[in-house]
Amino acid sequence: MIFKSRHFVTTIAFLLVTLIVAPVFAESKKMSTDALVIGAAASGLCAALTIAEGGAQVVMLEKLPMPGGTSNFAEGLFAVESHLQRKEKIGLTRDEAFLRHMSNTNWRANARLVRAYIDKSADSIDWLEKRGVEFESVASVFPDGPRTWHIVKGLGAGLVKPLVDRAMATGKVTMLLQTPAQKLLTEKGRIVGCIAVDKEGNEIEILSKTVIVAAGGYTNNAEMVETYVKGGKNAVAAVPLNLVGGPIKMAWDVGAAPDGLGVVMAIVGVTGETIDSQLLAAAAQPALWVNRKGKRFCDENLFFNFPFAANALANQPDGVAYCIFDESLKNKWIQQGIDTALGQYVPVDTRLAQLEEHLAKGIKAGKAFKAGSIEELAEKLMLAPGDLQSTINEYNGYCDSGHDALFVKDRRLLHSLKTPNFYAIKLTVQILTTLGGIKINEHTQVLDKDSEIIPGLFAVGNCAGGMYGDSYELETSGGAFGFAVNSGRIAGENALKLIKE
Repeated sequence: MIFKSRHFVTTIAFLLVTLIVAPVFAESKKMSTDALVIGAAASGLCAALTIAEGGAQVVMLEKLPMPGGTSNFAEGLFAVESHLQRKEKIGLTRDEAFLRHMSNTNWRANARLVRAYIDKSADSIDWLEKRGVEFESVASVFPDGPRTWHIVKGLGAGLVKPLVDRAMATGKVTMLLQTPAQKLLTEKGRIVGCIAVDKEGNEIEILSKTVIVAAGGYTNNAEMVETYVKGGKNAVAAVPLNLVGGPIKMAWDVGAAPDGLGVVMAIVGVTGETIDSQLLAAAAQPALWVNRKGKRFCDENLFFNFPFAANALANQPDGVAYCIFDESLKNKWIQQGIDTALGQYVPVDTRLAQLEEHLAKGIKAGKAFKAGSIEELAEKLMLAPGDLQSTINEYNGYCDSGHDALFVKDRRLLHSLKTPNFYAIKLTVQILTTLGGIKINEHTQVLDKDSEIIPGLFAVGNCAGGMYGDSYELETSGGAFGFAVNSGRIAGENALKLIKE
């Protein structure tokens, strides 16, 4: 799956045009500033804006030709006890949210960091609104789940653009696009800046009182993903943004301890399909999922809890499975609508009016299949016909009885597969982002292998570890985007204290 839509293309193009006039010091060999922020997505923007509004100068480095990174494709962020929740009479407390998160991460998360993030979250909603970010609603990923997901008007890009505009309006932020950091500079054990290379290939030495690493994860580094992520060999990046983990390795090179490696936000997806693809919407439905042995391996309604669904798929041979449905179920999705949403992009009950067209394209591309019989479908999927037929017979029995005696799928989602034609869509693990790399404390200060602070160095957002156990925690919805915003603000406030010492 690739997160792309006309809304995002338009927004990103506008950002690129408006920021092309930002100062670029191609001819400069040296610069100095109060704070250096590596990365211009949500966490970096929140850190930079906090510092700039505190009166200090900031240089931001961004390797991409536009700010925002994966934040442009987010939907909403976590907060608890916000004024928007109070207005909706949502009674979840900070204490309850903290205990939920720690329980769901088996207390492997850094409890002090989690507490700092949760306690900051309501104030961050107010802070963002004062800087031009608007919110549409407060929702939950799960039906009847805790409503902590503050949906941004315009989604992720609706947060990025106001923060960029505000940061540039301070007159204290210099944003250097297409200028990746290469190496952190140290002096007497303290971080004092970095070496960067601009888009013309010129090396720039930037001296700074503080450095905040906010450059995202290593999603697009196949070697790191295969090394650290379970099932990573067969996983693919959902967003092609060239996030290869360079700044994480830079922090390791100056003594930072690794933390949270292998934790990812991943989903079950269809390679190459965009978020508006109705082939993807069909594949996300709780029909029948089988692996390359023709066997069921989970409750297909697990797609609601997408990190768990991705975990289940990653455990299958080659990390591949197939969503199988028949003509009657296909017609139901076209005429009545779907059962499972794709976040805020494709809501429940959306009618897949273009499914026939998208299926035809998928069949031509070799990621969807159509057959007049189960035997023919098994042949096209290179499955043993008897194994697939046996699985379907068992599944149809559960559907007829109204009880899934194997994986206990919600009986309302049990639809037998008996009406030709039969279809299959190939499923793969898609990594939206990795969620760790650098060990930090509750103040977002980077720690070494002895848990000692590395002076002058902070890490935030997706390149910082400590927020999770072995999987992304989804019950309190909006966690990754929320952590980006809140860790960025926390880092900015603490960096500002160091600058003013």
